Amino acid sequence: MKIYSTRHGQTDYNKEDIVLGSTDLPLNETGILQAEKLAEDIEKLGDIDIIIASPMLRAQTTAKVVAERCGLSIITDVRLREWDYGCYEGKSRYTEGFAEGKYEFGVRMGGSGESLMQLAHRVYSAIDDIIEKYSDKNVLVVSHGGVCRVMETYFNNMTIESFKGWFMENCQIIEYRI
Repeated sequence: MKIYSTRHGQTDYNKEDIVLGSTDLPLNETGILQAEKLAEDIEKLGDIDIIIASPMLRAQTTAKVVAERCGLSIITDVRLREWDYGCYEGKSRYTEGFAEGKYEFGVRMGGSGESLMQLAHRVYSAIDDIIEKYSDKNVLVVSHGGVCRVMETYFNNMTIESFKGWFMENCQIIEYRI
């Protein structure tokens, strides 16, 4: 089994370095082009059996572009939605406390959002279920930057320093073998 992970295409918030978690924004023109390129790359791989995607519009749109080109079905899993960043939502990524807050694993982001532990719990449970239910398939997971970062910790050991520096580009693909 292989699990491929990708982050949705670009949104205007991504382009402008604005924190985007629970806000449900569409892809921008660049994001649509990135999703089309992703679909082309997935078609060339030729070994994806199913797509499992976040319910958020940006991930669903990305998944649909791939599904239509490759003739795949999409399963939506709410556990793959992006991290709730609390009061940081809609603010600059450079807002004081935002970057540091991502590494305080037991503290809710922005006071009212999710802690990293809460995020990891739901993402790990989604991955566990994917492995259990689809062990005979290769799966493309379409989600978000925060979710992709946590997925990386599921499959690879990461120090706090490597976790801080890890980043996933829009529509980048990472392959994990089970």
